[in-house]
Amino acid sequence: MEQISQPINCAIIGCGNISEVYIENILHLANLRLIACGDILIEKSAEKGKKYNIEVLDVDSILNSNDIQLVINLTNPSSHFEISMKSLEHGKHVYSEKPLALTVEQANLLIETSKKNSLFMGCAPDTFLGGSWQTARKIIDDGWIGKPISATAFMLCRGHESWHPSPEFFYKKGGGPLFDMGPYYLTSLVFLLGPVKSVFSYGKTTFETRTITSQPLYGKQIHVEVPTDIHTVLNFENDVLCTLVMSFDTWSHHLPHIEIHGETGSLSLPDPNCFGGKIFFFNQFKKEWTEFPTCYDFFTNMRGIGISDMVCALQTNRSSYSANGELARHIVEIMEGIHKSIEEQKIIPIKSSCIPPNLSPYIQQNYIP
Repeated sequence: MEQISQPINCAIIGCGNISEVYIENILHLANLRLIACGDILIEKSAEKGKKYNIEVLDVDSILNSNDIQLVINLTNPSSHFEISMKSLEHGKHVYSEKPLALTVEQANLLIETSKKNSLFMGCAPDTFLGGSWQTARKIIDDGWIGKPISATAFMLCRGHESWHPSPEFFYKKGGGPLFDMGPYYLTSLVFLLGPVKSVFSYGKTTFETRTITSQPLYGKQIHVEVPTDIHTVLNFENDVLCTLVMSFDTWSHHLPHIEIHGETGSLSLPDPNCFGGKIFFFNQFKKEWTEFPTCYDFFTNMRGIGISDMVCALQTNRSSYSANGELARHIVEIMEGIHKSIEEQKIIPIKSSCIPPNLSPYIQQNYIP
């Protein structure tokens, strides 16, 4: 792959709720030049184009533009595969919002196509590149809690229909607590503990319909198509067992986001949907929880640094980058396996594996304060 010394030209497809934070962050990344945005709903792209002085193009124009080298796919989950595949087929590198795809079959096709066309395929989340998660990985790697034995992870809320302007897709295929929030939790767990080899799950759809109480769709009924209360045991390749609970049916709770328990101590970690947060450490000798100081950067909502890291790899002929397609495919297979386990009531082996990203070599010179 030839060396690229100039910032790479990119375009966003999908100008919905999440696009604004991406745009604002990309404008501070020196190795990215955002030159266009597009959406199937022209009013959405027109709004973002006007606010940020970005050219507004339709999707086909973005895909056919010789000036655009990278597509950032921020469409709804049900459109991720189609838009990413079209982008790869048009010779564009791709970075997709999570999940990479809705099925392992789709994820495999994306990875195969990107490799066949010598293109990079990256995928959110990149929150594990944040300072707290990088610190947590170093704590584990350096043996502060000894060999990891077990873990717990909890994501419980009442769903998104009370605040999201268009929450229907959260309750369709590709949504639910697992496909919506699971990538944050599972990616962080794989980053910290390594790949998963099998899953066993129970789950249910507690309410067949949900009523939207946010604007502008207040009062509209949503038919729920996915499990909204899921309880899973993840069995990692290193034999760590993790209890994972994900629910859109819970009003409130006092459970930790993620805890890792080792032979000599424990870690309590922040929300994996965030780049930063407090880390608490319990030592077998001190026998009390204390806050562990962080030793890496990026604690605010820096969505997009995974794209910058991928572009750094592209520009320096480095084959590996942190938020990569193989990692995202492994997460998709875990989630598909969880749903399959709920349906079939048996242990589901996870066929794929991945190499967990190393501690980030991310170069801060690409960030412009």
